[in-house]
Amino acid sequence: MHVDPNNSFGTARDEIQNGGLSRAESAINNSQKLQDEIQALGFKIKQHEDNIKYLKTQKHNLDGSVLDLQVILGKYCSSSIPTVENEAHSNSRSENETVEQILKHEKSAAAILCQLKIRHGSQASHLMLTKDVLGIVATLGKVDDENLSRLFSEYLGLETMMAIVCKTYEGVKTLETYDVEGGINHHSGIQGLGSSIGRHLDGRFRIICIEHLRPYAGAFVADDPQRRLDLLKPRLPNGEHPPGFLGFAVNMINVDCANLLYITSTGCGLRETLFYNLFSRLQVYGTRAEMLGALPCITDGALSLDGGMIKTAGVFSLGNREDVEVRFPKSSGSNLAVEYFETEKKLAEMNWKREKIEEDIEREQSLLNHVNYTFRIKKQAFIKYLADSSPYGNQQQIPGERERGTPK
Repeated sequence: MHVDPNNSFGTARDEIQNGGLSRAESAINNSQKLQDEIQALGFKIKQHEDNIKYLKTQKHNLDGSVLDLQVILGKYCSSSIPTVENEAHSNSRSENETVEQILKHEKSAAAILCQLKIRHGSQASHLMLTKDVLGIVATLGKVDDENLSRLFSEYLGLETMMAIVCKTYEGVKTLETYDVEGGINHHSGIQGLGSSIGRHLDGRFRIICIEHLRPYAGAFVADDPQRRLDLLKPRLPNGEHPPGFLGFAVNMINVDCANLLYITSTGCGLRETLFYNLFSRLQVYGTRAEMLGALPCITDGALSLDGGMIKTAGVFSLGNREDVEVRFPKSSGSNLAVEYFETEKKLAEMNWKREKIEEDIEREQSLLNHVNYTFRIKKQAFIKYLADSSPYGNQQQIPGERERGTPK
């Protein structure tokens, strides 16, 4: 069999050229892929930067609106100084009495938090341990008279009245930490705080996490600054309302304007979350006889002003009244105009929106940092790839040059 040497040389040369071209194409493809990835990351960086810029502009605008509303409130208060001062003094006295009763329970979590607030004042709400804490149940609502305060406090019981209320579960986790074996770490959280002020926490304590409560899902009373729940009034089997029915306990709690809205991420306030879960549809009657006469339409318990108590449907609390010293403060009523409450409501809404924007900015910044890091890694990989590919490309050129110089 005759083999043409020129043909063999041509075949070998074609294979070398094809192999070289295949490697070159692969190198180009890999290079292009890296360039595309880097370009895509560059677009993402630009997008996150634009988002942050937009959010900061929104926050700046909200800062201005918040300042304007604060000025409006300041002007209103300055024009109503005697009324506002008298109400503030009366409310402060009642609230101080509640705090004093809490402090008598020296080794309780509630007392330790009250001590912290007394020592640090307004700065206490900015501390890592307490920045998510809204307060103690007994300090988060007010009632119109002393008798209602005693009734509600007895119904809820001391442990619930002294429960700590947190916005989120992150706040709950901050209040108590554990070691690797699952035991309580007494050097951190509220135990550590108690030890630092000479008050060692004794026994269990109750925490209520607002974000884990199921809020009331119905309507609210129209044009009510207190945002009372529009609950259906009870009816007897004959269709009539029971005599002596005064209302629902959840609507007899007066909530500070700052806590009426925007406590949760969905904008809910304390009435439809905390107090609805504590009282549900607990009914209030004038007398025990009237309460017992309404048994057919009592579903979630009832109280009477003369001391009658039905804890839940079918569960009666008999005997002498128990005097729970930690009670809701008594509100002095309010002569402030509806416009004032509307302005406070708007201010609470603005502050809530600002907090959400700040959270969005933090999230966008975190994403931007991650994309920037990935961009740097890809860029370094691309530069290294180009450096590694250059010598190989030069070597591939040498056979081609020789072939062009070989006489045929």
